[in-house]
Amino acid sequence: MKKILTTWVATLGVALSVFALPTHAQQLGGDYTEIVPALVADAPDKIEVIEFFSYACPHCNELNPNLNQWAAKLPPDVAFRKVAVGFNTPFYQLMAKLYYSLDALGESKRLDEAVFKAIHSQGVKLIDEKSVTAWVTTQGIDGKKFGDTFSSFGVLNQAKRADMLVQKAKIRGVPALLVDGRYLVGGPNIKSNTDLLAVTDKLVAKARAERAAKK
Repeated sequence: MKKILTTWVATLGVALSVFALPTHAQQLGGDYTEIVPALVADAPDKIEVIEFFSYACPHCNELNPNLNQWAAKLPPDVAFRKVAVGFNTPFYQLMAKLYYSLDALGESKRLDEAVFKAIHSQGVKLIDEKSVTAWVTTQGIDGKKFGDTFSSFGVLNQAKRADMLVQKAKIRGVPALLVDGRYLVGGPNIKSNTDLLAVTDKLVAKARAERAAKK
């Protein structure tokens, strides 16, 4: 088991080195990068904020409670969604399929914090489909239904779409927040999760003003 985990970590290190900053991007100030051209949002009539994340990521685990509180207070003109990254790495790909399976079953919000806690606090070994299925059954989900969903075309397609979005935005690590398809939060001025969310708020306001100016 230790050897498998070590291999995954080593592979992830290679994967993260591949996902460099966007080729067509401009670092503006010390807290965000502008993506050019902007990515198309799922909800174009709203200011979309995307969190690129993984259940496997310890920093995502640390951010998650604050991010959920922040997302719960967003105004009506802002849409928030999560994109689980695979980073071409077995463990991250497994966790991405877990997220999209839970989402398809309508359970992602209920079990969001529980998955992070299982991995990062309780030491639950979610290392393959069998162990993942065994764990979700302890959370009140039918094992067969989950297994069918986990292997479904819909979940596989969601994971592939996420990988394509990661490549377009050239996400190099997680957590990463993208505002309105254009502004990737991150830079030397961001020292904490509080800073991260404060900059995100600033960029939401910026995107709102820019949209208003075009009307």
